[in-house]
Amino acid sequence: MHNTSKQYDEAISECSALFLKKMQDYGSAWRILRLPSLTDQIFIKAQRIRSLQQNDVRKIDEGELSEFIGIVNYCIMALIQIDKGVAEQPDLSSSQATQYYNEKITITKQLMLDKNHDYGEAWREMRVSSLTDLILQKLLRVKQIENNLGKTIVSEGIAANYMDIVNYAVFSIIHLKKQLTKVI
Repeated sequence: MHNTSKQYDEAISECSALFLKKMQDYGSAWRILRLPSLTDQIFIKAQRIRSLQQNDVRKIDEGELSEFIGIVNYCIMALIQIDKGVAEQPDLSSSQATQYYNEKITITKQLMLDKNHDYGEAWREMRVSSLTDLILQKLLRVKQIENNLGKTIVSEGIAANYMDIVNYAVFSIIHLKKQLTKVI
């Protein structure tokens, strides 16, 4: 049996460590970003991952792993923005941002554990490229919901899609870390 919870926590630890370092460098400047801006930033990262997966030549020395970490962190920022609203100026200390980050991760991880139970860890048989495609699909859904001013008829809302994206990105990080340990 796989220890998904432990692997999840290890991946999130790496994501949150980067989040905290960037908070030290930039503060909470991200608080001024509107939701569509965050969605577009996540979309750019997902598109870059897909491009890396399809192209042989790389002109920037950053791989998929760092982009998936960025996706996790931007999605958590978006989830915080949904709850707190957009600020006109940076308004969160590192400790406040960390508290909100941890709250969102706790909820998102529980969603993963619940779905993982029902789906029987099917993600372990998936390719990272398929997870990337699912992230892009979720982002297109989010963009459509944003274009509909947040209104849905029968679909999950924006927050649920962001949480799914976080979980797909974490699964990708777990897969990529496993591939790296095989190479070493």
